[in-house]
Amino acid sequence: MFTKISSLTSPRYEDFDWKTVLLILFLVAFFIRFPFFFRDYIDRDESTFIIMGQSWVDGHLPYTQLWDLKPPITFLFFAVVIKLFGKSFIAIRLCGTLVVALTALFTYGIATKIATKKIAFWCAIFCVFFLSLFGSLQGVMSEHICTLFFTAGLFILLWKTDAKWFFTSGLLFGLSFMTKLNMAYPVLCLGFYFLWEGFHKKLIGSTFKNLTYMGFGVLLTVVLTALPYYMDGKTLLWWESIFEAPMAYSKGKFHSPLKTLPFLIVIVGLLAVGYATKIIDRKNRRLQILTIIIIGVLLSFMQAGKVNGHYLIQLYPFILIPLGMGVAKLPTLKKKWRPFIILLLILIPMESYLEYANIISNKMEKGSFFNGEGIDVPKYIASHNLETENIFFTEYHIGYWLLNESPPTKAATHPSNVVREEIFPYMENPRKTGMEELRYIMEVLQPKTLVARDGKKIFDKKLVEYNAYIDSYLAEHYTLVEKVDRGLIYQRLK
Repeated sequence: MFTKISSLTSPRYEDFDWKTVLLILFLVAFFIRFPFFFRDYIDRDESTFIIMGQSWVDGHLPYTQLWDLKPPITFLFFAVVIKLFGKSFIAIRLCGTLVVALTALFTYGIATKIATKKIAFWCAIFCVFFLSLFGSLQGVMSEHICTLFFTAGLFILLWKTDAKWFFTSGLLFGLSFMTKLNMAYPVLCLGFYFLWEGFHKKLIGSTFKNLTYMGFGVLLTVVLTALPYYMDGKTLLWWESIFEAPMAYSKGKFHSPLKTLPFLIVIVGLLAVGYATKIIDRKNRRLQILTIIIIGVLLSFMQAGKVNGHYLIQLYPFILIPLGMGVAKLPTLKKKWRPFIILLLILIPMESYLEYANIISNKMEKGSFFNGEGIDVPKYIASHNLETENIFFTEYHIGYWLLNESPPTKAATHPSNVVREEIFPYMENPRKTGMEELRYIMEVLQPKTLVARDGKKIFDKKLVEYNAYIDSYLAEHYTLVEKVDRGLIYQRLK
């Protein structure tokens, strides 16, 4: 995958400086991700982050007006982009492209400390691919942001060894941790590795000093996120939303560590085979560090009890490096196979080609490159002056942002949070159960307009009671006024 491909064009990788590499990585990332700049939403989580960021721009700290199950640095990223560029899908997705390119650049930097520049370059290219394709990864996810901070912190640790750089790495690890809480696992594993190394090499004094500085950097980042809540008298809300709610969520009925075991066994098995066959040098300290980080990320998946496609963003930069080194030891590719390798590289971004065709088709049919029900439904609602008081998007909830509206309740910020009653106590929600929350929205707030998706149950199909209730309530109290592609727009009966 990585090796011998370079011989197709025979570039001199040793002549590449970091600016050249960054330019190449950004151009590749931009080409792959550009057609998705115009999509309404790519993952529901991204829409939630945008809404939370907008709320912060409007003067409301995360978790006070709206609520979602992520630490505040995730929302800060979106708030900064919105503050600087306004309500712009293009600005958000362009910043996401830069995040991907920078993550790949740090992956390149880490790999150059372990392998050749040629291997490092192709690891970085494939890092762009894996962070941008195959599922909902074209959006800007919290995993993209936290992985950038973590790879930057790790690069510094492999580059410098004195205390002030451990502190700098700690700040970056803290930002990663306060973007996606599960990054605490690889940070802790890394700390235990350094302690073991210090004892083994009888350098415990300097090791303890470095780890103290790194720990202080992490702690400082955490404290700084708490400061505005402390000043506002909402420190408990900060603590419960960031730390207690995720723990309660991970114990939910749809999560189980057993679900993650097959994936974990495959990854650990591949690493074990690599070390056993000496394809991967088990004595290489930097490869040991990468292995420890991979194990830490896998442990976090096990604790979460599930592995979504976008979770793997946190794994790709670290696992691609030993994989690339292993592939580099394979026999030289025969010339007759090289055209097939070129074709494979061209075909990898197939999702992007299809999306280029989609935006061109949308432009020809509707006069705009921007596409998707999350854009078309709000446009219909605005152009037909439909009532938006307490509007409830059970799907396409990016519509709140486009209509300058807020979700009807905190729990409805992300539509699926309405039924996640295990986290209700941590968001200062007065309702105790998901059904009580849903009844409050439908029967007390009485949204004048409700948006759903054709061919899909409003809630997870396993939640029979919730779906039965809302289907019955819609049938009795609402009428379908328009279907915009797959978007269903209901109006409340007078």
